[in-house]
Amino acid sequence: MQIKSFLTILLCFFGLISLAQPKNNTKPFIVVLDAGHGGKDPGKITTFGYNEKDIALDIVLRVGKQLENIDDVEVIYTRKKDVFLELRQRAAIANKADADLFISIHCNAHNPQAYGAETFVLGLHRNESNFRVAQQENEVIFMEDDYEQNYEGFDPSSPESFIGLTLLQEDYLDQSILLARTIQNNFAQKLKRRDRGVKQAGFWVLHNTYMPSVLVETGFITNKNEGDYLNSKRGKEEISKSIIDAVLDYKSSLNPEISTENLSVENSENTAQIIFKVQIAASSNKVAPKSYNFKGLSPISRTKLASVYRYFYGETTDYNKAIEFKNEAIGVGYTSAFVVAYKNNTRISLKEALKTILN
Repeated sequence: MQIKSFLTILLCFFGLISLAQPKNNTKPFIVVLDAGHGGKDPGKITTFGYNEKDIALDIVLRVGKQLENIDDVEVIYTRKKDVFLELRQRAAIANKADADLFISIHCNAHNPQAYGAETFVLGLHRNESNFRVAQQENEVIFMEDDYEQNYEGFDPSSPESFIGLTLLQEDYLDQSILLARTIQNNFAQKLKRRDRGVKQAGFWVLHNTYMPSVLVETGFITNKNEGDYLNSKRGKEEISKSIIDAVLDYKSSLNPEISTENLSVENSENTAQIIFKVQIAASSNKVAPKSYNFKGLSPISRTKLASVYRYFYGETTDYNKAIEFKNEAIGVGYTSAFVVAYKNNTRISLKEALKTILN
C-alpha cells in the first residue's frame, strides 16, 4: 500500500512538472481582428438589403479561421457575433493582448457611382472625403453611454477634434502604412479591384491602439455591383484571402524565415551597395538624430518621405549585425523596431535584399 501511494505521489509530481513546462517560449504573433459595428449599430444599410455589420463580421471570421491555422499566429476577435461594442472597448481588447497588429474591417458608403477599396491609417485627413469616412465611422460613439466623459469632449463632426488623435500612433505609422499598402496591392493586383489607395484620417479606434493598426474599407455597399460582390461568398473569400496574404507578407518582412549563417553582402559581388538599418520610429515631428533623443542609441539617422520622418539605428552590410542592432533597440524600449534594407540608397524589401545576397 505504501509503495502504491508513493508511486501515485511520484506520478502526480511528474505530471505537475510536465504541465508547468511551456509549450513554446516564443511569443506568438498576435493579430486582433475587429469587425466594424454590430448589435444596435448596423453601420451602413442599403435599400437592396445589404448590411455593413454582417458583411464585416463574415469577412473577419474568414480571415481569422485561416490565420488560426498558422502555428505561431494567435488571433483575437473584438466580436464573433452580432453584438454592440464601444470603440474604446475594441481598442482595449487589442492593447490588453499586447497585439502585433490591429485590423478593423468595414464597408464604405457614398453615392451609387462610388466604388473601390481603400485602407486607412491614423493621421490628419488631407481632404473632405477622408474626413467624411472617418466621421461616419466615429459617430458610433453617440450610441454609447457616457460618451462625453469617455471620449473627453471628442466631436466626430469637428475637424479640430482630430488633431490630437495622431500623436499616440506615430511610433507605428510606417508599419501601419506597410500593411495598408500590401492589402491595397493585393486588392488591385490579385483581385483587379479599383485601388482608392492608402489614406490617413482620424479614426478614434486606431488612435487608441498601441500597435500598427489599419482600417480597411473593403468597398461600397451603396454601389449595386460592388454591394453584390461584397455580399457574395466569392467576394468575401477573395477579400479575406487578400487580407490574410498581406498579414503573412507583413509578418515575414519583420522576421524573414531564412538562415542567417554568414549572411553578409560581402558574399556577393552584386550586392556591395546593400546596407541594413533598424527603423525605430516614424513621426511627423522632426527630431534631432542625437543619442539623447533615442534612449542612448547611436548612431541615429533620419530620412523624410512626404510628411513623415523615419528614424533608424545603426548601419551595416551584415544582416546578422542588423539583427543585433534590432535586439538592442527592442531592449531599450523600441519594441516595434524592425530591419530595413537599402540598395544604392534606395529602400528595397527585406525579402528582396536577403534573396539577392543568397543568389
